[in-house]
Amino acid sequence: MQRRGLAIILSSPSGAGKSTLARRLMAWDETLKFSVSATTRAPRRGESDGVEYYFRTRAQFHAMVEAGEMLEHAEVFGNLYGTPKGPVEEAMAAGRDTLFDIDWQGGAQIRRSSLARDVVSIFILPPSIAELEVRLRQRAQDTDEVIAGRMAKSRDEISHWAEYDYVLVNRDLDETESQLRTVLQAERSRADRQPWLNGFVRGLNAEYEAGRKGETA
Repeated sequence: MQRRGLAIILSSPSGAGKSTLARRLMAWDETLKFSVSATTRAPRRGESDGVEYYFRTRAQFHAMVEAGEMLEHAEVFGNLYGTPKGPVEEAMAAGRDTLFDIDWQGGAQIRRSSLARDVVSIFILPPSIAELEVRLRQRAQDTDEVIAGRMAKSRDEISHWAEYDYVLVNRDLDETESQLRTVLQAERSRADRQPWLNGFVRGLNAEYEAGRKGETA
């Protein structure tokens, strides 16, 4: 029996590095499936529909929510974001781990969903608030007004750190990536996530019994 896939939630305030870390984790393990979110925000330069996000109008997004097609959804900085349910459930049933790059609101909804028993949640903290602002400005993606909004919201986002299974301070990307790998390997190795172990241990016991019978023959 193969294990069910994990729902690996990565959350952080904007600029703390969760998206970069998610990309690195998937480059390290190509079996990881990235959960592509739906959003009502406009595509940024270089983004494609169905790759970075499913870009939808507000009417289309609300229709998906009403139809029960979202695992979670929230409004962030004036735009709607959510996780389509079907692709995630199919991947996890097939034993593939799914990586979620979402905020604390989405993480809380998934922890309350039908996937709850398979969730591993990880919160990424910045080394300092000053460094968080520097990273946001270095991205060169947002206006000063948007950056100010993200910084104002970061305190509330950080206040939810204790709701997560693991909390990592992203002082250095290489070090934090290594810690993420360790978390993933440990979670995959938990006894309750490996249903095949029962049969395997029965086989080991059968070898003991066969050896004993051979000794007494």
